[in-house]
Amino acid sequence: MVAQSTVKVSGYVKDASTGEDLIGATVQIAGTTQGVITNAYGFYSIDLPLDSIKLVFSYVGYTSVIRSLQLSQSLVLNINLPPQQKQLDEIVVKANGLREKLNSTQMGVEKLTAQELKTIPVIFGELDIIKALQLKPGVSSGGEASSGLFVRGGGPDQNLVLLDEAQIYNAAHLFGFFSIFNPDVVKAVDLYKGDFPAQFGGRLSSVLDVKMRDGNKRKFSAAGGIGLISSRLTLEGPIQKDKSSFLIAGRRTYFDVFTRAINRANEDNEDFNPIPDYYFYDLNAKVNYELGKKDRLFLSGYLGRDVFGFKDDNFDFSFKWGNTAAALRWNHVFNSGLFSNTTLSYTTYEYEIANTFDIFNFSLGANIQDYSAKVDFDYLPNNQHVIRFGAHYTYHDFTLGRLRAGSSDGSVDFGSETRLNGNEAAIFITDDYTINDHWRINMGLRLSGFENQGETYGGFEPRFSVRYKLNPTVSLKASAARMYQYVHLVSNSGASLPTDIWYPSTKLVNPQRSDQVALGGSILLFDGKLLISNEMYYKDMDNQLDLKDGAQIFANPNLEDEFVFGRGWSYGNEVYIEKKEGRTTGWIGYTLSWTYRKFGASNGNLPINGGAPFFPRYDRRHDISVVISHKFNERLTFTVAWVYYTGNAISLPPGRFFLQDVVGGNPTVVPRFQQRNDLRMPNYHRLDLGLVWKFFPRWGESDLTFSIYNAYNRLNPYFIFFEEIKDANTNQTLGFQAKQVSLFPVIPSITYNFKF
Repeated sequence: MVAQSTVKVSGYVKDASTGEDLIGATVQIAGTTQGVITNAYGFYSIDLPLDSIKLVFSYVGYTSVIRSLQLSQSLVLNINLPPQQKQLDEIVVKANGLREKLNSTQMGVEKLTAQELKTIPVIFGELDIIKALQLKPGVSSGGEASSGLFVRGGGPDQNLVLLDEAQIYNAAHLFGFFSIFNPDVVKAVDLYKGDFPAQFGGRLSSVLDVKMRDGNKRKFSAAGGIGLISSRLTLEGPIQKDKSSFLIAGRRTYFDVFTRAINRANEDNEDFNPIPDYYFYDLNAKVNYELGKKDRLFLSGYLGRDVFGFKDDNFDFSFKWGNTAAALRWNHVFNSGLFSNTTLSYTTYEYEIANTFDIFNFSLGANIQDYSAKVDFDYLPNNQHVIRFGAHYTYHDFTLGRLRAGSSDGSVDFGSETRLNGNEAAIFITDDYTINDHWRINMGLRLSGFENQGETYGGFEPRFSVRYKLNPTVSLKASAARMYQYVHLVSNSGASLPTDIWYPSTKLVNPQRSDQVALGGSILLFDGKLLISNEMYYKDMDNQLDLKDGAQIFANPNLEDEFVFGRGWSYGNEVYIEKKEGRTTGWIGYTLSWTYRKFGASNGNLPINGGAPFFPRYDRRHDISVVISHKFNERLTFTVAWVYYTGNAISLPPGRFFLQDVVGGNPTVVPRFQQRNDLRMPNYHRLDLGLVWKFFPRWGESDLTFSIYNAYNRLNPYFIFFEEIKDANTNQTLGFQAKQVSLFPVIPSITYNFKF
């Protein structure tokens, strides 16, 4: 019998002040490069020799802890890391440092820290995760102040958005100006732009994985902020000290408070046009409990709503939309080498438009509901292999259109509703294998399938990436991945708006499929303080869905009649320079890319753009972002953010013709279009400035955050329209003049934040 030569040391790494799990903390054998990192729940497992050894536990923003061990058997070792500062501004969420980025096989990953988020200048003082991610290479917005994500040429429906593992279908407030994520409750943000791990699926372009904080297990605390358009409050604390905790957070805008006051003050003025009401709110809640040394439970939830309304004596219009999500998770440690997470989740997105005019009323709505179950395992046989496997299932319930109309006296009353459903399932396995100091590979395979009304689709989704280290500071990487997407966004706008409709794969609508390959390299400079990386990618997308020219998604009861099908492709190069240590931190990103779509005649409809390839609206040739933050002292931090990108592709009529349908009648002016999106908006650029001024009162912490959005008052285009020019005497049309509409001038803002 061969004597055992190694043992396992496993456990959790936590924040000493709050009890929060630390994701991506490093556990390393002192004096070597051998080590592991904690998983998404702060759990680690490492093989060590039967000997006297020192383990170093470290995490950016925390004081490292060294444990001297005389090992004779496997043991459980939980570690609490103390924050480096006496007063913790926020949990520093950095899942991987720059060195781990160099060592990892994963390509196209962006990780956002709460510290970065707080210092980035923002519009109206409203902190926003997605706007910060738009400053990363390969990620673009739909336009001015939009919270949409367009990743490496993908559309807005091709992003999987998760909040504590529950899927979110519309991650925007205020018609896309702000995201639904309250930064006070965010623990970790990971954006995968390409070869995302095999445990993720159902989308082609990216995965945005947002994890909420668990809540302080050691003491009660409160935090919040008061801004120009919204206020927020977070409460957290132990239910049973060191074993369980709660967190509850709320946020609300107060546009409606001012607009209603203005409307009341002018209600007797016949020439005054009432201002519409608008507000949004969201609530986050979470509780967690340690059932024992091997079991933990987490229950988290989200509720968010946007409400828009307009009312006068004869007209009453309302528009409501929002998300609801909940997730129950159970962590279980079978042994030091096997960890599992089981999740049950529910999510729904819905909207409703209601209109009452005189005695008649009308309402239109749609929604999608998901019921999901999944189980994931982390198997850690030794320090060379990290094996993950599991199974996922989702039941989709689609309400494509809900129409109700009638009269107040009940003499007219009718309605209709169109519903579909679908079953989506997947199994996966992946192995992150460290062969030696130079070679590391990640091999994954996902088998996914979808069923709807007897129609079944499915396919294998291989994922592969490899890293080769030339030396301790230089690595080369390559990756390839295939993804399937079984649900689709039907949109008239090209951007994710509240009235867009999610539609399942059917007998006619095939699943979307993408294949992406990437090559890249990274180098660490200045003792690991600066990382320079370059990635090139090519992505091919099949079975792309679009609407035919002149489509009416609300007027046609058979929505599939409006569809056309085609393909898309994109390619580009991303350069990224990042610095995370020292008084001056930040990044510079540059993306050079091309994105194409092509739709021939299909589904009985004419081709788009004559069947020739065209640029979608969000195609960008050049995209530059510069974010530099300098910490003058413990109180003052100054940030500069500058962005530049090529203008959106648009369709504008180069000319018009007169249509005389009745002799002697007024002619109709009809615009004449040539190719789709053959013109460009003017190039976009903007400078934002931010200053965080911290205070240290006896009762806790506070700061004033100053921001200047669009500091040099650049009049960037929001859209272009044509104004008709008429003869003052004859009222005849002489021509048309293009005019640009700009949305935001220079906007200063201030937010007061506090914590006690």
